[in-house]
Formats: sequence, C-alpha cells, structure tokens
Amino acid sequence: MTENERRRVIPIAMRAALASVAMATSLLVIKGYAAWHTGSVAMLGSLADTGLDLLASLVTLYGVKLAAEPADHDHRFGHGKAEALAALFQVVLITASAIGIAWRAVERFSAPQVNEDAGLGIGVSVLAIAATLVLLGYQRSVIRKTGSVAILADNVHYQSDVLLNVAVIAALVIDQYLGVKGADPVFGIAIAAWLAWGAFQASSQAIDMLMDKEWSEDQRDAFMEVAARQPGIRGIHDFRTRRAGSHDFAQFHMEVDADLTVREAHDIVESVEIALRRSFPKVETLIHLDPEGHEDTDNPLVEAEATPHWFGKRL
Repeated sequence: MTENERRRVIPIAMRAALASVAMATSLLVIKGYAAWHTGSVAMLGSLADTGLDLLASLVTLYGVKLAAEPADHDHRFGHGKAEALAALFQVVLITASAIGIAWRAVERFSAPQVNEDAGLGIGVSVLAIAATLVLLGYQRSVIRKTGSVAILADNVHYQSDVLLNVAVIAALVIDQYLGVKGADPVFGIAIAAWLAWGAFQASSQAIDMLMDKEWSEDQRDAFMEVAARQPGIRGIHDFRTRRAGSHDFAQFHMEVDADLTVREAHDIVESVEIALRRSFPKVETLIHLDPEGHEDTDNPLVEAEATPHWFGKRL
C-alpha cells in the first residue's frame, strides 16, 4: 500500500468509527430513558450492551487512529498491540455488566415487578434495530474499500445488537401482552449470558494477539505459495507470522544457491519481496538469506521446511 493510498484509507475508516460512536451515544440516551420508564430487565440489559457498544466504538476509534501512526524509535513494530490491551480492559467491563444484569434478573424472580409501558420499550428497540442495520450497511461498504480489521470487528459486534434488540422485544411482548410472567428476567439472563460469551471471545482474540499467535493455516499457505513460486529459491524454513492490531508481520529464512554472488542473491530477495508486497500489501515481511543446505540450529521447529508441497508443484 502506497503512502497516498494509506492516507485515503485511514480517513474512511475514521469516519466509520465516528459513525459508530455517534449512533451508540444516541441509542444510549434513548434506551436509558426507556429502561428507567419501563423497569424491564431485558431493556436494562440492552442499555448495558449499548453502553459497551459505545466503549467498543471508542476503542475502535482509538485503534484506527493509533494504527495510522507510523512506527517510532521506541515502537519499531508500530503500536498495534495497544488495541489488544484496550480490548482486555473492555472485557473486564463487559463481564462486570453481565454479572450485574444476571444478578438483577435473579432478584426479579424473587420479587416480581410489573413492567410499565412496554410499547415504549418495543418502539425504542425497533428504532435501535433500524439504526443498527443502517450502520452495518455503511460499515460493510467501508470494509470493502479499506479492509480495516478494526471496523470489521466493530461490524461483527453490532450484528449481535440486532439479535439483542429482538430479544428485548420478545421479552416485553411475552411478559406484558401475553401475560407470561417471568419472561423478562429469563431474557435478561439470556442477554447476560450473551454478553459473557462475547467477553470470552474478545479476551481470546486479544490474548492471541498479545501472545503472537500464528496466522491460520490457510493464510500461511496462501502467503508461502506466492513466495515459493519465485525463481531462484531453493528452500524456505523458520516461517513465522503474527498480528498486531491491523498490521500483519511475516518472517522466514530463504535458501538460495550457495555459489551466487551477494548481488545475485539480493536480487532474488527483492523479487520475492515485490511479489509478496503485490499480493499482500498490508503484510510487513522480513527475509533472512541462507545458502542452500545451511542449518541455523538443531531446533526442529525452526529447521522445518515451510512449503514442501508448493516447491513440489513448482518443480
């Protein structure tokens, strides 16, 4: 990705993140009034989720802004992992909210209360669904243009909001209009469980990023296919990958004919870098050059051939 392309992509992603913040703020005010007026535990759960949406959107905005900043003297690999740290902080808040909502729902079982003005809660939920669908459509258009991982994560998060608002409508209809008592706290517990599951998933992704988890096998194979098909390569080993925020990093040892001159070997490395940059413009690649047959260590994980099947196809 060229510098000009990068400058165009970042503002688009920033606008999408700002749109998420604006919508979450508006819905937080509306749902706050509805939760207070109706007394519904399900609406309270939806309110808490919207509050967390606002926090998530602010984190996304921060992450996109931080991702736009270049590496500096103290952070040579960029600032992408700050997004994972912020996500772990968010997980703590999500878990606390889920526990609070579940506790409130259990209390409602022991001391039932009559919900008031279910029509208001339903109307607010329908409005929230409509606004969320508009935001989802806009985010998907931004993702197609930019490929932003942060906006993609925000998009997945807001997809769950549609289901939560549908649950709130169902709880209010069943509880007040159909007269099935206990439906509201049951849906409140379900929403708390949903929030806890979301917290678990978010924590897993953040921990994977902080622990430098490898790409998926499909991603690794696709990357190595491009590298292995370049002329002059005799072998590849010690292929390592990781992700930090919206940035991907890959490194490997590449073997060439031991009789090549330094310039000839360097030309092969450059051709591989150009091919990889063309196919994977968002990946920063580091290549270490080795003469054919050289062993760096007796560690089998390091010396393992990265792409024997692709070399076989090429030959």
